[in-house]
Amino acid sequence: MITVFVEPDNETLTFARHNTVLMLQRRLGLRVNDALIIRGGRLLTPDSRLNDGDEIRIRKVMSTG
Repeated sequence: MITVFVEPDNETLTFARHNTVLMLQRRLGLRVNDALIIRGGRLLTPDSRLNDGDEIRIRKVMSTG
């Protein structure tokens, strides 16, 4: 199970499994440059693998107009 905290929406989501950051972003409808993906205080690249038990923070950085 992967736990995802979405900022600034203050949402907490859980997913059974995603292999990579890119797969997670696609599932959430985010493009690569729409958000910072953080695990344990470190930025992740789109090809970074996700593991069971990960806590991921998604910090949206796109302009909403």
